Amino acid sequence: MLARLSIRWRITLGSVLIAALIFGSALILVRFEVSSILESSDRSLAEGDLTSYVAEIRKDPSGLVDDSGLGSLVYIRDPSGRVQLETIPRAIQGQLDHRPSSNEQFTTRVNGTEFIVVGQRLATSTGTWGLWAARSTASSTLAFRGFDTVLLVGGIALLVAFGVAAWLLGSAALRPVTRMRLEAESLSASEGAPGLPVGLANDEIRALALTINEYLDRVRRSTAREKQVVSDAAHELRTPLAALRTQLELAHGSFGDAAALATQIVAAERTVDRLSSLATNLLALSRLEAGELDLGSSTAEELISELMDAVDRARLVALPREVEVLFSFDIPQHSTEYRLSATSFARILDNLSSNAIGAVDRKGTVQITVAQHPKSIEITVADDGPGMPTEFLDHAFDRFSRADDSRTGATGGSGLGLALVLALCESAGGTVRLSNSHPGLVATVTLPNM
Repeated sequence: MLARLSIRWRITLGSVLIAALIFGSALILVRFEVSSILESSDRSLAEGDLTSYVAEIRKDPSGLVDDSGLGSLVYIRDPSGRVQLETIPRAIQGQLDHRPSSNEQFTTRVNGTEFIVVGQRLATSTGTWGLWAARSTASSTLAFRGFDTVLLVGGIALLVAFGVAAWLLGSAALRPVTRMRLEAESLSASEGAPGLPVGLANDEIRALALTINEYLDRVRRSTAREKQVVSDAAHELRTPLAALRTQLELAHGSFGDAAALATQIVAAERTVDRLSSLATNLLALSRLEAGELDLGSSTAEELISELMDAVDRARLVALPREVEVLFSFDIPQHSTEYRLSATSFARILDNLSSNAIGAVDRKGTVQITVAQHPKSIEITVADDGPGMPTEFLDHAFDRFSRADDSRTGATGGSGLGLALVLALCESAGGTVRLSNSHPGLVATVTLPNM
């Protein structure tokens, strides 16, 4: 039920409930103290009624006690057991006739009225006297009932006032949140648009505004990045799709020429392979960024096996260009584990080696080296091609980026290979860097041990 109420109502009701507990406890304590004070007052008055009689008896223990018109409710019995004075109600007198003399206090009720009775034992030269005085608590009870009414009305008034104050304070405290909500409805998702205003006070509202603004920045960057990816992907897909359409049209016109038809089909197959590679790399990048791709783990021995397979694939790719692919590895600890599956390790090697093969001239050389260190493993792919322009090195890992003037763009690359390598390395906790070796380019991947 409370969960369906607004925060303002929950603050108000919670405050009123806490105030009711505090006020209730305080009022009960005050009521108990006032009751004790009134009871003590009645007892003191009853004791005061006996004072003059005690003084008279001490002055003349053998004489008669005179009421002297004081009008007090007393009961006095001499040492012989004879009652010298009785102005107390008869119902109470019956309780005192055979009661031994003692210093005591008790309450009794007569015809619906409560009396407090105080007894005093007085020792004299003629013997022990017993004195009792009674006081009606009717006036105290009446005053106490009036006090209860005041407490009840005052307590309700305080709770209402506290509830109103809690409502007003809650409204004032939540007013910035309401303003933030209204401003959030008008926020734009475009990058560079202003965020929520941040107040000067160092409070929770400021922290919330900062957190929301940081989240908006991330969403805007992600949205801008996705728009750019879609735009780049559309641009990259347009050329191979146009080429595939042209190749299919040419194949339709070559039905009577088997050799020409075969040429167009082979060309179309290469275009389809490029489209498939582009789609595969885009999917892998998206899954990596979304955290949906499980990198798994592998041992150094498994990486050696995958290295051999990757070298074989690279040599098949390099065969038409007569490029020599060399490799070496130094892995003394075969049981060391790395936070990267053998399949992901193969993707890194395939992308780096295919880039290197496409960059070198005919009969060039590509060197793949894997070296194990105490806390990491390092993969190096070096070629003897023209290298990259220095100003392009910082952008080489961007999606769909190519340095066509130094790294050939005629090999059908999608421009996603290095972006995928970077994403895989960072997900595994590693790094990748490019550097020119004059001649050639060196790509270095470092993956930490698990």
